[in-house]
Amino acid sequence: MNDAAQQNDGTQGGDEGSMSRRSVLWTTAGVAGAGLGLGALGSSSAAAAPGQGPEATAADGSATPKRQGRTMVGVPFDRRSTVRVGIVGLGNRGGSMIDLFLAISGVQVVAVCDPVKAKAQRAAAKVTAAGQPAPAVYTNGEDDYENLCKRGDIDFVYVATPWDFHFQMAKTAMLNGKHVGVECPIALQLDQLWELVDLSERTRRHCMQLENCCYGKNEMRVLRMAHAGLFGDLLHGAGAYNHDLRGLMFDPDYYEGPWRRLWHTRLRGDLYPNHGFGPVANYMDINRGDRAVSITSVGSPSLGLAEYREKNMPAGDPSWKETYIESDRTISLVQTAKGRVIRLEHDVSTPHPYSRINSLGGTKGVFEDYPARIYIEPDHTNDSWGDFAKYQEWDHWLWKEHANPPGGHGGMDYMLVFRLMQCMRLGLVPDFDVYDAATWTSPVPLSHLSIKAKGAPQQIPDFTRGEWKKARSGMDSENPEKA
Repeated sequence: MNDAAQQNDGTQGGDEGSMSRRSVLWTTAGVAGAGLGLGALGSSSAAAAPGQGPEATAADGSATPKRQGRTMVGVPFDRRSTVRVGIVGLGNRGGSMIDLFLAISGVQVVAVCDPVKAKAQRAAAKVTAAGQPAPAVYTNGEDDYENLCKRGDIDFVYVATPWDFHFQMAKTAMLNGKHVGVECPIALQLDQLWELVDLSERTRRHCMQLENCCYGKNEMRVLRMAHAGLFGDLLHGAGAYNHDLRGLMFDPDYYEGPWRRLWHTRLRGDLYPNHGFGPVANYMDINRGDRAVSITSVGSPSLGLAEYREKNMPAGDPSWKETYIESDRTISLVQTAKGRVIRLEHDVSTPHPYSRINSLGGTKGVFEDYPARIYIEPDHTNDSWGDFAKYQEWDHWLWKEHANPPGGHGGMDYMLVFRLMQCMRLGLVPDFDVYDAATWTSPVPLSHLSIKAKGAPQQIPDFTRGEWKKARSGMDSENPEKA
C-alpha cells in the first residue's frame, strides 16, 4: 500500500467506541441526502444556511465582495523564540504529524484534542517522551477544540480532522487570535472559502492549507527550474489525486466512521484537488502574477464503489444503504489569466497505480512525473526522455539542508512543518496564505457544479481582490538562516 494511503487524508482514524452525533449524522443524513447539493449536508457546524450551497454561491462566483480588512499578502508572522502549538485531531494524520512538530527545535506542543480519549492520551505520551511538559488534553466531546483555541499560550492551531469540521475549526482558531493550518481541503463551499479569507484579513491571522505535496523533492526541483526559465514560457501543467482508496474507504477501522466514503454520496466533482493543484499553481505563480480564472469539469459514471461493495461487503452492511454519485474519474481544465491550462484529475474508486501526474510544459520542454522524466531543449533531442536525476543541482535548499528527513511521504511532511515553524520563529512571510488555500480548494464545489451543468465553465473567484497582479515571492525561497 502506498504510504500516501496511510497518512495523507487529514483524518482522525477509526478507534472503536467513538459513536457520536457526528457518526449518526454521517450514517443518516449522508444516505438520505444522496444526490443533493453540498449545502444540504455536512456537519451542523459546517453546513451552509438555506440558499448558500454551491448552486447559490457559484452563480456569482466571479463577483468580488468588498474587503472587510486589509490584505494578508506579504504579511509576516510575529517573530518568537518558541512556537506554541495546539493539535486538533489525533488519528491517522494528526497522530503521525505530531512526531514532526516534536522533532523541530523551538516548537512546543502545548495542547492536544480529540474526542477519542485513547488517541489524545497516546499523543500526550509522545510529548512527554520528547522531553516537553505534559500538554493540556481536551477530550470532552466534539466541541472541546473550542476550549483549546481559547488558551492564551498557543500561537498556532493544527487541524487534522474529518473534512466536515475543517471550516468551523479554522474559523474558531482565528476568532481566538490563533494562526491556523488545516489539512486538505480547508473548506467545501465557496461561501466558506470567502468567509475564511475575510476572517484572516480581519483578525490579521494566517489561515493556511497545509499542502504537503508542494514540498515534495521533485515538485520543489521543478519549481526552481521553472522560475529559472529552463522550461521557457510556461504553457500547461497537470496534477491529480489518482489513488485507489476502495479498500480503505470500506475498512471499518481505518477511518472514524464512513465519513470519507459518504462524500461520494454527496458530490460529483473533484473531492481532493489540492495535491495536484498546489504544486502546479506554484510553478505558474498563481496569485503571484497570474491567477486561476475558470474551471471546466467532466466526470465518468459512478460505478467503482458499488462494484467493490458487491464483491467485498456482506449483506446487511450499512454501506448497502448508500447511493454513490461521485464520478469515478473527474477531469477538470483550469484556465489562467495568462491563458495557461492546468489539468486536474481525481479518481479514488477504481484500480490503478498511485499518481499525482505532476507535469509542467513550456516553450522549451516538459517534465512528467510517475515516473519522473524530462525533455527540455537543448539538453534533449530525438524525442527521447532524459534523466531527471541529472538536475539535482536545482534542488531547493530545504532538500539540500535536510537530505534524509524523517516522517512520511518521502520527507515532504517534515519539510512542510520545518519550513512553517521556521517562518513563525523568524517572523517571515509564510510560503502560502489564505488566498492560496481558497484557490486550491475552489475546484471542490466548482467542479461539482460544472459536471451538473454538463461541463459549463465556472468562474473561480479572485480571492486576492486584485493583489494577484503583483509579483511576489512564494515557495521558491532562500535559506533565511544562511543569508
